[in-house]
Amino acid sequence: MATDLDHTARLSSRREGEAARFTLGGEWVLADSAALEKDVAGMAAAARGAARAIVDLAQIVRLDTAGAWIIGRAMDELAHAGIAVSLEGARPEHVILLQETKFRPFEAPSRCRRLLVVDILADLGRSVVSAAQDAYSGVGFLGEFVVASGVSLLAAGRFRFTSLVYHMESFGFRSLPIIALINLLVGAIVAQQGIFQLRRFGAGAYAVDLIGILVLRELGVLLTSIMIAGRSGSAITAELGSMKMREEVDALRVMGLSPVEVLVTPRVLALVLSLPLLTFIADMSALFGGLLVCWVYEGISPAAYLSLLQAAIGRNTFIVGLIKAPFMALVIGMVAAMEGMATRGSAESLGRHVTASVVKAIFMVIVLDGFFAIFFASIKY
Repeated sequence: MATDLDHTARLSSRREGEAARFTLGGEWVLADSAALEKDVAGMAAAARGAARAIVDLAQIVRLDTAGAWIIGRAMDELAHAGIAVSLEGARPEHVILLQETKFRPFEAPSRCRRLLVVDILADLGRSVVSAAQDAYSGVGFLGEFVVASGVSLLAAGRFRFTSLVYHMESFGFRSLPIIALINLLVGAIVAQQGIFQLRRFGAGAYAVDLIGILVLRELGVLLTSIMIAGRSGSAITAELGSMKMREEVDALRVMGLSPVEVLVTPRVLALVLSLPLLTFIADMSALFGGLLVCWVYEGISPAAYLSLLQAAIGRNTFIVGLIKAPFMALVIGMVAAMEGMATRGSAESLGRHVTASVVKAIFMVIVLDGFFAIFFASIKY
């Protein structure tokens, strides 16, 4: 038996002539919504044959949005069964809530069945359009960066030298241990595999040529750029994106300052200056790893290794990798800054742009390396 202290949701029905009366009581709230949905499902059957239905809400103690939506849906089902529905005993606040949460049927959108080939081509088309839009935006952003950098460098008082040094320390100095270690290991692995393969032809000593050319022309700068894209590029995007979310970028504009000049220029220039230095360290680490492996596996002494290395590589081989580094740094910085500035006001947007920044930067670095390889091969350098 229900008492004044019993707030359990309940539903009872009885016939009054041609009318079916439904009495609702207790708390109709979200916590009991599963049980309430089962209770109201039988209202249409209980009112079958009645000309009208009366829904009495006088005993409802508490009603929230979920409860009001369930009641509204039950009244809608009764109306669709041809039964006139009326409310009784509802408090004014409950009437307002029922009106605001009025049940409306939702039609599931029909699935458009298309051929798989059409879907694949549509996705490909969207990807091409998106890439073209990114390229167009990138050119515009690069122009804005060049103008802001030129203004900063020409007006010495406006250039943020402290910020530049801070970011060089963050992007360059703190990346040094991991880049040196990874390239040391990669150089050792390349040397080991080269020795194992070339030894079958009695040409194990040529592993030194392989290490020197491969590391200095390609691997050193490529591995360093990929690691910087993952470490520093993502950090730039996250920093700028967080500032965008906190409206600090808008605040700079309100103060008459250019966000590109204040935020982007020091970071990108720090990358451009740091990456050649990191590439040099990476080259030396990889060559040292190769030296150790050649000494252990092939018995080539350090002096012989350096002599063979000097004979195998020319100055152009050493310079090619260093020439690529600033261009790759510029690409990484541009992509990271663009993605950071494109962040909208949510953590989900920030995470999506950080991921896009790393993926796009690595992709662009590899593409740029391919263009450089074709260019240097065409001029025979």
